[in-house]
Amino acid sequence: MEQNRPLSPGAKALEVNLDEIRYGSFAEIGAGQEVVRWFFRVGGAAGTIAKSISAYDMKVSDDIYGKAPRYVCRERLEDMLDLEYKLNIERLNEQRGESTAFFAFADTVSARNYHGTNECHGWLGIRFQTEPHAAPSDIIIHVRMLDHENALQQEALGIIGVNLIYGAFHLSHNPDLLVKSLLDNLTTDRIEVDMIDLSGDAFLHVDNRVVSLRLVQLGLSDAAMFSANGKVLQPSEHLRKKNVLVERGRFRPVTHVNIDMLNAARKQFEAEEDSAPEETISIMEITMHNLHSGDDGIDLEDFISRADVLEAAGHTVMISDYPEYYRLATYLSRYTKRRIGITMGAHSLIELFDEKYYSDLKGGILEGFGRLFKNNVKLYIYPYKDAETQTLFKVDNLAVDDKQKHLYQYLKQNDEIEQIQEFNEEYLDIFSPDVLKMITDNNPGWEQLVPGVVAEKIKNQELFGYKA
Repeated sequence: MEQNRPLSPGAKALEVNLDEIRYGSFAEIGAGQEVVRWFFRVGGAAGTIAKSISAYDMKVSDDIYGKAPRYVCRERLEDMLDLEYKLNIERLNEQRGESTAFFAFADTVSARNYHGTNECHGWLGIRFQTEPHAAPSDIIIHVRMLDHENALQQEALGIIGVNLIYGAFHLSHNPDLLVKSLLDNLTTDRIEVDMIDLSGDAFLHVDNRVVSLRLVQLGLSDAAMFSANGKVLQPSEHLRKKNVLVERGRFRPVTHVNIDMLNAARKQFEAEEDSAPEETISIMEITMHNLHSGDDGIDLEDFISRADVLEAAGHTVMISDYPEYYRLATYLSRYTKRRIGITMGAHSLIELFDEKYYSDLKGGILEGFGRLFKNNVKLYIYPYKDAETQTLFKVDNLAVDDKQKHLYQYLKQNDEIEQIQEFNEEYLDIFSPDVLKMITDNNPGWEQLVPGVVAEKIKNQELFGYKA
């Protein structure tokens, strides 16, 4: 039901139980059988539940589902869904396949341990038919549980599991409503959904990048990531044990200067530790603030255009709700204990020392910089050329506010801010707004200001207002 006031978990579970077409299995590991408990509790479960299983012991779990790199990971969840759905079809299809849309729900979770020392998170998923004999579709989500008590985490897990199952059966036609419904009867203080992946027949025309954007827009998560092939990524698994280098920008479109900035910064970043290239992940990041259109909404076409050109250039993309750099650094340090690099232009570095960006902090700019640099973070600065005077501004000749000069010198002397040495000076005259105007005005020459694959993508898909 699409109502203004969400149904309670019990009402959702009962509605599923009373739906004669739905029948399937539940497999839960790690936080009790909190999801299936709702369906048993409200009555009518015999019409919905073919099997409920909880393989807690690692040896038992391995014997049933095979080995996985970790017990709380996407691979384990997918193994669970594969087996349980397959068994449902093998055992039940002949008997009741004509009138039944089968499903398999699974979760693998690490809830708060006795000492409170573990990462509290989990993977939940459902494989389901929209109607009898239909090809299956999947919804997979990753959650972070934020309650400080194990019992409360179990409760939240049960509720979001019910929301996921109900959403699969009743809201798969509307991904926006499906995403929004995941936190029905919950709050973002209790649970965070930082990844969702929709696949299969029910979602053939769904762009998971847009769905990921909705997670951030609706406040279910502070950031979302996807790879150069458009695949949704779960931050903790993708950033785990990696050095991370980030470039923030609008990327409308991505130009030679954006690519040169990231490549040059990465070369220095890797050389400092002599680490292998595969130990470092570089990310092109866009803040939600830079995606807002004039009516304070999100221009989805513009968002997809930016994502398309970044992916064409072979880069991982992050959408975040962190306008402040110190919040971005804190978020990244949640997932990796290794080095974090942020590359930016010299002009952006000057803005970083503007006190107005720290007015909400009790400690002002000092607290902001303390948060920014406390987690092994370094800034890599790309030079800026003044269009009128042709002056090249670098770390050594930037003019920050007089009140911040001593802070600036301190950060320089402690190697928190580093000048990018190898850069292509020919690119310093390229500015994305100028390139965008050339594209929309159909002026020739813009193709030479962006990578070839980006120009090809813009032309083939007529992005950013380009017309052949």
